[in-house]
Amino acid sequence: MIRGIDHINLVVADLERSVRFYTEVLGFRKTADVVMEGAWIEEIIGLRGVRGLVAFVEAPGGGPRIELLQYVAPTGAVLPETSRANTHGLRHLAFRVDDIAAMAARLRAAGVTLFSDPVRVPAGVVKFAAGDKTLLYFLDPDGVILELAEYR
Repeated sequence: MIRGIDHINLVVADLERSVRFYTEVLGFRKTADVVMEGAWIEEIIGLRGVRGLVAFVEAPGGGPRIELLQYVAPTGAVLPETSRANTHGLRHLAFRVDDIAAMAARLRAAGVTLFSDPVRVPAGVVKFAAGDKTLLYFLDPDGVILELAEYR
């Protein structure tokens, strides 16, 4: 039986850059640094010669940890299609915020690519117990789609 989500893994090109983005721009806090190498990780992921640099970050309000992982070896491919909302597979992570307009301004000031201004979900589309919902998509430094969600 599943008990919950432990963490979400994002493979990144530059760990230091991603840690700065998630901590300084989005307000997460870094909780751990890890180096992954050796037979144990090679067996788990099915790759040989693995050396991975990892930082875990957590949102101030809780939720699953995000594992930022840079593969020093073997390096992976960059697939531009993964930055499109309609590509199959895990496409975005959504974070709840209290003030989406302020966060959008903060992201713009940091030079982050936004898909649009915040958009309110029309009242008849879905009824949310938490109230009216406003959304915003944007990209992290590796082209991972992230979403902000505000309920009122």
